[in-house]
Amino acid sequence: MKKTAKLLTLAVAIFAGSGTAAEAADFKAGADVVSSYVWRGGELGNSPAIQPALSYTCPKTGLIIGGWGSYAISQDAGSRYKEVDLFATIPVGPVSFTVTDYYVPTATSRSFDFTNDGPNIVELSVAYAKENLSLLAAINVAGNNIGANKNAKYCEAGYKFYDKDGYTAKGVVGLGDEDVYGDKLGNNIAVVNTGVSVSHDRYTASYIYNPDTEVSHLVFMASF
Repeated sequence: MKKTAKLLTLAVAIFAGSGTAAEAADFKAGADVVSSYVWRGGELGNSPAIQPALSYTCPKTGLIIGGWGSYAISQDAGSRYKEVDLFATIPVGPVSFTVTDYYVPTATSRSFDFTNDGPNIVELSVAYAKENLSLLAAINVAGNNIGANKNAKYCEAGYKFYDKDGYTAKGVVGLGDEDVYGDKLGNNIAVVNTGVSVSHDRYTASYIYNPDTEVSHLVFMASF
């Protein structure tokens, strides 16, 4: 769940342009390979994973729509973790507003099932990025928005503190609902995600520690 409203009208928007406007549009496609899928301080899938992504930037409005996925390479307890997310982002200067549809398919689930017991969760988020500082605030608003997921909140601050000789380093601190991003009952907000990431060229190594679960991870990622 990298993520943001991974929009149901993706296909419509992609083909909405025509002529030179469509030719000037910004299409992007790529993939990451990760040693472990860790999101907001928690590991998902217990396996290395391939994470493809695609996006389209509307040439006049700057609206970004796209999809992101994660596919575990090996099975865990007889199943292989899969995730397919759609998103739409509207940038307004250094601020961006995003809607994300998180979808974790199962053998019996259907795509775009936004009922209370369905596989989709819709999140609204706002992000700020300027120079070396980044901020994020997010809340679940629809879909499987009951129990622990009901209006679950997460916020994060990141700061790039090193940029030299092709290497960059960034620190992150994230807070969220303990019963979603941690391992304690109740809807208390706690620090659930801390870490440092070092990147060079297409490679990134991250040390991640969740103070709420007291579990740490060391993740390697290669981007293509």
